[in-house]
Amino acid sequence: LQLVESGGGLVQPGGSLRLSCAAPGFTLDDYAIGWFRQAPGKEREGVTSISSIGTTTRYADSVKGRFTISRDNVKNTVYLQMNSLKPEDTAVYYCAADSHDQLFLVGLAYQYWGQGTQVTVSS
Repeated sequence: LQLVESGGGLVQPGGSLRLSCAAPGFTLDDYAIGWFRQAPGKEREGVTSISSIGTTTRYADSVKGRFTISRDNVKNTVYLQMNSLKPEDTAVYYCAADSHDQLFLVGLAYQYWGQGTQVTVSS
C-alpha cells in the first residue's frame, strides 16, 4: 500500500489548506487513516485520525475546532481541511494507514506511510 499526500504549500496565518491522501491502485476503505506532522527539531505529532468507514474521528487538542478529517471511499481519498492556520502548524504532514482500524494518534500503530507534504504558515 503506497500513500500519496498532496495539497501542501505556503499560506498566511489565518488561512486555510486542504490536504489529500490517496492510494493509487489500492483500496483505502479497509484502513483507518491518520494524519501526523513533524516540524524541524520536534517529534512527530499525531494530528487526527478517521475510522475505515468514516464514522469515528479523533483530534489532537492542538487542532480541535480548526482541522477536520474526512474521507470519500468512492474516490479512495482522505482529506484534512485545515482552517485558521497558525505559524506553529508549520510542518511536514504525513498520512498513514492502519489495517487494525484503531484510530490511535501514535505513529507505531500505523503500518503504511506516505512521503509527506510541506505546510508552511507564514506572513
